[in-house]
Formats: sequence, C-alpha cells, structure tokens
Amino acid sequence: MSTSEMACSYAALILYDDGIPITAEKITTLIKAANVKIDSYWPGLFVKLFEKKNIEDLILNVGSGGGASAAVAAPVSGGVASAAAAAPAVEEKKEEPKEESDDDMGFSLFD
Repeated sequence: MSTSEMACSYAALILYDDGIPITAEKITTLIKAANVKIDSYWPGLFVKLFEKKNIEDLILNVGSGGGASAAVAAPVSGGVASAAAAAPAVEEKKEEPKEESDDDMGFSLFD
C-alpha cells in the first residue's frame, strides 16, 4: 500500500470516527495538516469508494477473504425455534501426530 493510500485511509478513518462527513476537501485538509505529500486524485477516489461502500462494513470485514458464507435461518414452528436448531454444532477434535525431536533421532545440536 502506498503512502498516499495509507494517508487517505487514515484520514477517512479519523473523519468517520469523529462523525464528520467524508469529503475530498476534508481528507486533503487532514493530510496537509499531517505534512504528507500525495497526488491530488487520491482523496476523490476514496470519497467515491465511501459513497458506494459503508466504511463500517469495510472495517468489520477486514481480512475476511473471499465471499462470506450465508447464514441459514432455522425454521420456526409456532413462533418457537427448536432447541436442536439453536444448539451449535460440536467439532470433533483430531489428534495431531507428535513431531519427532532431534533427541529421538539419536543426535542433537551439541553431539
């Protein structure tokens, strides 16, 4: 990530955190106050992004990778969900094979 991208990202996060509308002028003002040199087109690109995407969604989905798995709603009968549908699935623990150490092989660092 370039310095310009990082500066615009941080400026947008500062504006969002303070509840200030994110505009190109405000991003530029924050970046100039931080004494960071960027190309003039970066703030406009970030503003266009935040017009289409909610910044909170971007923050919460950082590192999520590909598409999110869809949650399946449990069918409701008579207004009460069954306890079996509400119980989380139990994962089976798999035993990992024990790694052999150098001592097991008959030699070590100090032999």
